[in-house]
Amino acid sequence: MNKKVRVRFAPSPTGGLHLGGVRTVLYNYLFAKKNNGDFIVRIEDTDQSRYVAGAEEYIFDCLKWCGLEPDESVQHGGNFGPYRQSERKDIYKKYAEELIKKGFAYYAFDTPEELERMREDFKSENNPSPQYDNTIRDKMINSLTLSENEVARFIGEGMPYVIRIKVPQNETISFTDMIRGEVQFDSSLVDDKVLLKADGMPTYHLAVVVDDYLMEITHAFRGEEWLPSAPVHILLWKYLFGIENMPQWAHFPLILGPNGKLSKRDGSKYGFPVFAMNWTDPKTGELTEGFKEKGFIPEGFINLLALLGWNDGTEKEVFSLEELIESFSMDRVHSGGAHFDYDKAKWFNHEWIKRSKVSKLRSAIKDLLEKNDLPITDTSMLDKVIALVQERCTLLSDFVDQASFFFKTPEEIDTASIVPKWNDQKQQFFRELIRTYKLTTIWNAHETENALKEIAAVHQLKPGELMLPLRIMLVGGKFGPGVFDIAEIIGKEETILRITNGLKKLSA
Repeated sequence: MNKKVRVRFAPSPTGGLHLGGVRTVLYNYLFAKKNNGDFIVRIEDTDQSRYVAGAEEYIFDCLKWCGLEPDESVQHGGNFGPYRQSERKDIYKKYAEELIKKGFAYYAFDTPEELERMREDFKSENNPSPQYDNTIRDKMINSLTLSENEVARFIGEGMPYVIRIKVPQNETISFTDMIRGEVQFDSSLVDDKVLLKADGMPTYHLAVVVDDYLMEITHAFRGEEWLPSAPVHILLWKYLFGIENMPQWAHFPLILGPNGKLSKRDGSKYGFPVFAMNWTDPKTGELTEGFKEKGFIPEGFINLLALLGWNDGTEKEVFSLEELIESFSMDRVHSGGAHFDYDKAKWFNHEWIKRSKVSKLRSAIKDLLEKNDLPITDTSMLDKVIALVQERCTLLSDFVDQASFFFKTPEEIDTASIVPKWNDQKQQFFRELIRTYKLTTIWNAHETENALKEIAAVHQLKPGELMLPLRIMLVGGKFGPGVFDIAEIIGKEETILRITNGLKKLSA
């Protein structure tokens, strides 16, 4: 009987949630749901020096906005907690001590100054950055070079120590990556990583293996930047739990920006977001813009992320979350880096704004308009406006320009675009149009258009040459949806008022 699929996303609460991190969440989530499994979020906060207040809550807010909520987490509970590593501290020490007893790890008492001296003393042309490894450990202060009595005395006296893994020499360490196939490492090139720090906290290496085992993780998916750590993790699985219990691994390709790996600096440099939501660094006050605040909707954001390194083998590009779950498979994830294209990202968002139900967009657009001093008192009118202009909007922020004139009479109008072809005949036409509109009892797009055409025929004018002036009078500029649709929504009195104001400005 196969184990139930269990995957995890294990972020460190150190800052904003990067595009690559959300894609890792998404691929984990899709794989879990496709296989009727569980998606777990585990907070890896063992490095307290890098902990940032508010970052943990921010991560969960981002996942909620994306619609990728976990089945188990600090916030959602579950049967495999605690889900915050700092609350699991006592668990790790036991496993670190077990490794020492088995001869696979050792105590190291070297001070920071001694480690720095080691890096200087053993530096050479062939080895410019010496590491604490199999060539150096027998020259350092550790339980491999000290007697048992000395080790016991040092520990008894409270001397600070770390526990390091003892990496074997001249072994080939290998595993099968679900994306990359067979991956091999030479153990002689792997240093003796610290597993347990002097403060009793585990490092990532020990904690991730112990937690994945105890939480019964079946598949461990992470970014390819973690590939160099894989040999240490494989050894720990072998030494503690047996290779046969190790989850299947996959290392996702990098997301590439204009200059290699996409960084948050790229966003500020090139003018596009790299975080899911706005993140303000509490230490520096620096704001990094998010996709949400830029005007992306979750469906567009998720769709663009999914295709940054995966496709279903067809030309299809627009996927709902449900369609992604149905179509997703690890064998279609690319091994090479995926280039982030902001124009393409906006295209996905535009497609999803066009496809979205008005009710889905209403709340966000209402908030946006009200933040721009456009109070919305008539929700049914707002719904009509959204339906009319959504095809014209790439970002939610576009609704401000595309919809504001429905709720507020334009203060300025682009008379310069009317004046070159303006004359007394057109002035008379619009005065007549006002009189006709005042007498109109049925107010809709069809009736207002017919009225304009009938009066135009009487004045021997082509309707086409009257449309631009009318649009500019109603909207303020040369943009917007059908001009008679606009008139229907803003209503009879407001339409007449705007035409009257336009005539005054043209006569001034």
